[in-house]
Amino acid sequence: MRTKSQKQNKINVVTLGCSKNVYDSEVLMGQLRANEKEVVHEEEGNVVVINTCGFIANAKEESVNTILEYVQKKEAGEVDKVFVTGCLSERYKPDLQKEIPNVDEYFGTSELPNLLKALGADYKHELIGERLTTTPKNYAYLKIAEGCDRPCSFCAIPIMRGKHKSTPIDDLVTEAEKLAAKGVKELILIAQDLTYYGLDLYKKRNLAELLQALVKVEGIEWIRLHYAFPTGFPLDVLDVMKEEPKICNYLDIPLQHISDSILKSMRRGTTQAKTTKLLKEFRAAVPEMAIRTTLIVGYPGETEEDFQTLKEWVAEMRFERLGCFTYSHEENTHAYTLEDDVPEEVKQERANEIMELQSQISWELNQEKIGQTFRCIIDRKEGTYFVGRTEFDSPDVDNEVLIDASKYYLKQGEFANIKITDAADFDLYGEPV
Repeated sequence: MRTKSQKQNKINVVTLGCSKNVYDSEVLMGQLRANEKEVVHEEEGNVVVINTCGFIANAKEESVNTILEYVQKKEAGEVDKVFVTGCLSERYKPDLQKEIPNVDEYFGTSELPNLLKALGADYKHELIGERLTTTPKNYAYLKIAEGCDRPCSFCAIPIMRGKHKSTPIDDLVTEAEKLAAKGVKELILIAQDLTYYGLDLYKKRNLAELLQALVKVEGIEWIRLHYAFPTGFPLDVLDVMKEEPKICNYLDIPLQHISDSILKSMRRGTTQAKTTKLLKEFRAAVPEMAIRTTLIVGYPGETEEDFQTLKEWVAEMRFERLGCFTYSHEENTHAYTLEDDVPEEVKQERANEIMELQSQISWELNQEKIGQTFRCIIDRKEGTYFVGRTEFDSPDVDNEVLIDASKYYLKQGEFANIKITDAADFDLYGEPV
């Protein structure tokens, strides 16, 4: 029989899902460190906390498989305790407790104090902005709001994350200052919906004012906007983007679809005409802006005609960045009452068609960059290349700039001016100038 060691527990935090989960894990780790606990991220530890995702079928499957993997390790005596938190746990706690009872405890998305207690730590209110960042040192996510008030038919996030709740501007500035002091140069603003920021606290959409406060933070050089909802987008944000060099000419605005009948069923509160007009306003106000969007294909009732409308529109809009997902039929959402009537293989074919079209658009747009020089941040060295990004690219999801490390030396976490010498559909190649 294995005897438990007397050493202090080492807590291993495992993060699944989106950047909002990354942020939550970092806050948890900051709290644990402040409680003088030994904590690591996705390394070996005898106590494991799995921060799960419950958004769509693939993510849920990955979360369940990860829980099962660590439960097996627990049964084999390789780890002592397994705790589960995050969206999957919030959404399916009773089912999980029944199906996987060998987890020590399950916690929802808003139960951080209880989770800390189970880990032998106290929740410290005074730790505004104290996080143990897990991203490369030059960038960090800044979550400006929690939850969502939108009624989108396909989305289970309000079930898992609750109502929209903005974080006060002063707290976010404090957090940004602490990140800057650690050497962070790029803030990636995230929320379920940036567009809604401030409505609950200030009775108006206040994203522009938040940006004006954040650009004053010494040491922060880039501020990037992720997950803006199209309906009610505050256009004064474009003025700040134009005036403030620190705000990247970049906007992630998930549009999901463009066929009017699908948009209506999705309860998106917009139409093809309104969306197209909004994008034209973006382009007119900030011509150099890179727009990233995400689309869903195979939504209930999506006809071949709806899909062709979407495809033609993607060809017309020429988004700089685009991701495409197949529809996932999620219980407790409004769309769950509809028949999931598009066969899986048709969904996949449609997603592939959109991505093929996008890869051609991306290749053409990248060819135009050859010969131009861009200010890039160098994220890491990988194999024989230094890997950087322009202001038009977010980490993990967008284009990268590859610089031959056998010819040039660049410092990770620093900016460099890179002249683009060649381009593929999703990568640029360059040399320092």
